[in-house]
Order: sequence, then C-alpha cells, then structure tokens
Amino acid sequence: MTDLRELAERAWRGELDMAHEHHPVHTSYEGASQLAPDLLALKGIAGIYVLDTGDGLVMLDAGSLLDVEHVHAAVREWRPDVPLAAVVFSHHHVDHVFAVGRFEEEHRRRGWPPPVVYAHELLPAHFDRYRRTLGWNTAINRRQFAIDAPKFRWPDRYRYPDVVYRDRLTFERGALSFHLRHGRGETDDHTWTWVPERRILATGDLFIWAVPNAGNPQKVERYVADWADALDAMNELGAETLLPGHGLPIFGAERIHEALGTTASFLRSIETQALDLMNRGCSLDEVLHGVTLPSGLMQRPFLRPVYDDPRFLVRMVWRRYGGWWDGEYDTLLPAPKAAQAAEWIALAGGLGNVLARASLLLAEGKHALARHLVETAYHAAPDDDGVHALRAAVYAASADAEASSMARNILRHAARASAQRRRDTAGSA
Repeated sequence: MTDLRELAERAWRGELDMAHEHHPVHTSYEGASQLAPDLLALKGIAGIYVLDTGDGLVMLDAGSLLDVEHVHAAVREWRPDVPLAAVVFSHHHVDHVFAVGRFEEEHRRRGWPPPVVYAHELLPAHFDRYRRTLGWNTAINRRQFAIDAPKFRWPDRYRYPDVVYRDRLTFERGALSFHLRHGRGETDDHTWTWVPERRILATGDLFIWAVPNAGNPQKVERYVADWADALDAMNELGAETLLPGHGLPIFGAERIHEALGTTASFLRSIETQALDLMNRGCSLDEVLHGVTLPSGLMQRPFLRPVYDDPRFLVRMVWRRYGGWWDGEYDTLLPAPKAAQAAEWIALAGGLGNVLARASLLLAEGKHALARHLVETAYHAAPDDDGVHALRAAVYAASADAEASSMARNILRHAARASAQRRRDTAGSA
C-alpha cells in the first residue's frame, strides 16, 4: 500500500486525480501510515490522527461509523498496550466522531480509565439537532453522497464530549500540549488543534484539499469570511506538519503557508465581491452572476472545485447577510409551482412544445436552461412518462458536466428519481 507521505507529495505536485480516485471526501485509502515515530495517520472518509504522548495516546478526530473497527485495529497494531487518553472532536459531523466507543469497551475490559473527549461548547447542541432531524438528514445526505440505499438512516446515537470550551483550551499529556482553538467555517463549533512541541497543526475541516465546503445547499449556515480568519490565525504559527480534515497531510512550513494563505484569499474574494454587490441593492440573481470566481487560485491542487461548487459559496454569503428572499418581487408570495407551471405550459402552446425545446437545449449543451424547462414540465404533468424520460436525460447530462461532486450527486439523484417516475427518491415525492 502506498504510504501517505508519498501520496501527499504526489498530491502537492498535482499528480493525483482528486476529482475521483483520490477525492478528499471519499474513502480511497483504507490503511494507516506512521508519519513520524509518534504519529499515526489513518484515512476513512475523513482523516484520523493519533499521537503517542509518552503518557497515553491522543486522537485528533474519530472517524465515521464505517471506521470504528478499522481504526481500533490499526491503533492496536501500532501501540498494542497504550491507553487512549484523550480524543478531540474537531466538529460534530458524523465522519469525525464515532471511533471512541470501541476504545471505551476495551478500556473497561482492561481496567483502564476512559478517554476524555474534548470539543467546542456548541457541539452538543448539534448532536441534539441531528436527533431532532433524523429524517431530514437521511434525505439530504442520500442526495449529497449519491446513496442509492433505501435502508440508509442517519445515526441517532452520539458520544457527547466530557470537556467543552468556548474560545480556547489547552490540555497537556506526557511531553505534548494540545492547544484547542475555536473557529467558524464549515460549522460554528469548529476546533483546530496546535501541538507546538511538534509543530503539528490539525485543521479539522477548515482545510480539506478542495474548495472549502462553505456553500453546501442543503446544510445549516456556513461562515465564509470567518473561515478565512481561522486560516489566517493558523498561518501565524509556522506549522511544519498539517493534518487536514480530508485529503492528505502537507509537510513543510512553506507549503503550509501557501495552502492556508491561498485558501483564505479565495474565501475573502468571494465574500468581498458578493457583499459589494449586495451593498448596491442587487438581487440574488445579480449577485450570483456578478461575482467573478477566483479561477486562478482554483488551479492549485489543494483548492480545486471537486466537492463544493464555488457558486454555492456566493449563495451562502447571501443567506448569511441577506435573508431568504432572493430580491425578485414575484417570489415574495409565490403561487404554487404547479399553478405557475400550468400557466407557462399554456403560454408555450402545450407540453409537447416545452419538451421539444428542452430537448433542443439539451442537445446544444445548455443544461441549465434545459433543467428550467423540464422542471416546469414536471410540475405541470408529474405523471407523464415523456416528461420523466427527458428529465432523467437532462439531469444525467447535467451531472456529467459538473466538476463538483456535491452538485454532480444532487443532479444525478434527480435523474435517478425520474428513471423511477418520481421527483425525488429521498423524500415522499
């Protein structure tokens, strides 16, 4: 198995397929690598890192439900008889919080004290929110990750932290100190960890080897400029090893400085442009099409739009500062979609004309316009076989054209739904 250090070097040189084979939010490497004599790195969907402090192990993030047995086995192969003293959850997402329980079972059996779990003070409320919205999170994650499994269910049991903090907290274990710092970005409960004795920076999902996931269209609010602030704070430390929430480690102070600084600049560019347009009184449509994406920055191998779509980040800026109304007066108190669709279909001279025009737009590669027409056709005639056949084709072609896996998966989900003569297989329609 290729060592993570070797993969990391190839990734930095732009030699890896980060859009598919080595996508940062997919499981493409299931082994473990010793990055240093006291540092073990594991990759599930997210990164999991374990430091031997000389007085117990400290785990930085704890993986998903799929990682539980793998993480325990790999750690015990590396350090068979060293207790897990502490775990830091960088945030509440379910790919970062589940491997603790297996160690707790072992500790009880061996008579060791349980590990102490650290997290930001807002994290428990997010676990509570997950438990209140199990159906919603099941549906949106089926779309986002193209999960074609009707029995998939969002987890309903969580390991709550033992120690929480507000702004910063430091704990010591053996020869090392762990400086926990709060930053808002993908979530409002994010923790990044600095280990000064080893010049190690664990970013959580504040760095993921992709355009930052600051625009997710189905999830709770994200924080674009705050994310940049957190990256700037990290960049002042002179880290020599960066352990990301997703993707591969980065080694060397110069590379880390470039990665953090470039990502911060990217985020600030999007928010600054969006706010400038909003301050002119522009509508959401004008803002979305008025922001110039920093395409030059996205050429860097660690900042490609392979997960979140950068256009989604513009929407998140609007959502944070502009509320839910898009600034179009007809959408303030809209008629039902079906009623709107019926009027447009009538004006077009019938369903056949709309489908013919959508087919032509699809053939010309004008996918966005084709989607608008085929959705109008669906709302006017939701049981029509011809509508569903064309809708499936339009969304499949749209998905194939997208670089962002998030956009691609949601679009493909719609195509799969129409193949089953449904609007959405993750919901009731």
